[in-house]
Amino acid sequence: MLALPSLTADLGMSAGTAQWVLSAKLLTFGGFLLLGGRAADRLGRRRVFMTGTLLFMVSSGVCGFAWNGEVMIIARALGGAAAALMVPTALSILMNAFPEGRSRNMALAGWAGIGGIGATAGLLIGGLLTQSLGWQWVFIINVPILALVVLFTPMFVRESRGAQREGTYDLAGALTSTVAMVAIILAVSQATDAGWGSASTLGLFGIAALLVVLFLVIERRSSSPLLPIALLRKGSMAGGNLVALTMGMTVFGLSVTISQYAQVVLGYGPLKFGVMQSVMPMLAFAGAYVGQTVVTKIGFRPVVGACLVLMGAGCFLLSFVRAEGSYVPDMLWGLVVFGPGLGAGTAAASVAALAKVPERASGVASGLNVAALQVGGAFGVAVVTSVTTMFTPAPGGPAELAQGLGAAFVACVAFVLIGLVVTLTMLRGKARTADVEKLPVKEKDLPLAS
Repeated sequence: MLALPSLTADLGMSAGTAQWVLSAKLLTFGGFLLLGGRAADRLGRRRVFMTGTLLFMVSSGVCGFAWNGEVMIIARALGGAAAALMVPTALSILMNAFPEGRSRNMALAGWAGIGGIGATAGLLIGGLLTQSLGWQWVFIINVPILALVVLFTPMFVRESRGAQREGTYDLAGALTSTVAMVAIILAVSQATDAGWGSASTLGLFGIAALLVVLFLVIERRSSSPLLPIALLRKGSMAGGNLVALTMGMTVFGLSVTISQYAQVVLGYGPLKFGVMQSVMPMLAFAGAYVGQTVVTKIGFRPVVGACLVLMGAGCFLLSFVRAEGSYVPDMLWGLVVFGPGLGAGTAAASVAALAKVPERASGVASGLNVAALQVGGAFGVAVVTSVTTMFTPAPGGPAELAQGLGAAFVACVAFVLIGLVVTLTMLRGKARTADVEKLPVKEKDLPLAS
């Protein structure tokens, strides 16, 4: 995102074409997550993770040397598909390396916390590279890092897969779920320009709804379903993923809005903005570790609820941004309140969504959890963009834009309120043994020792 203005100018891309640098990856990433997670369960988690890492390394190299916008967009789409193999597989490996309880909660907190570190490093290093060496190095720097990941993975990660490997592959389920996810994300991505009530947007949502219904029918009848329906009957899984969706809406929406405020209204450069925003992911890292300790003692519902309150309070503080504002009074305190809630909340939501999931279904369950966050992010970005446009009066200068961005932060508060309703109605206080035993099983599922 930091490098987008520079690469848009260098590759001669229009504003409409440039948005596909982001949307292409989002489409393939969100669209293939369930399939990637299920492939890991069936084909081997380490194998699928390494395949995704190699593909992402190729994608990063091509992006770094892209000679026109079309090549960049195709490479980004490949990167999204690669990430759809990597991310749920990595989460599944983590789940099965630790038995359920305190040790797994701590591991999931580490997962969320490392995400915070990665976000901080991305902001700082990305801003520095863009300003000093050029946007190309934002992609090229990934290549040697990913090569090391491929080299060391066989040394530290042993192969594992779901216990149930017999049966046919659910190709019909894979096709309908993938196309449905792509339709949802495409509808949300183009809704800002085409309009939420336009024929194209409503048509895409209609296609997605029909495909979701068809997918559920296929899964109910399949002997080897991509997503076992018994998993969806778990209150904590459904509730945890819906909370993750609202958190994705909030954090993605806030990130886009605060980036516009800092860089467009206040005129901060990429590096300065990266340094100033880094307080949020750093506090998210700390919050993730504190949150897992509390989740183990009192359960995930009160933790998720408290974290959503913190996130909502942070967004509310940011809604008072001013055109003549500055970092400390207008940005800092909102980020300080939002960060711990984000870290602890995403960790607790993951614990809720993945509680009592059997080892043979951990890949697809992880894919569903990551997909919820990504689809929520797509919705959040589209909604805050629409709200900003709607509430920015003419002539659209910094002062007017600040008004529109303030309204966008209020929209983020509304996302949090939806999450609180889900938390109160669908999350139990603590994880219990659920009805996932209804899944077909040939041998006892046990977490992998590590």
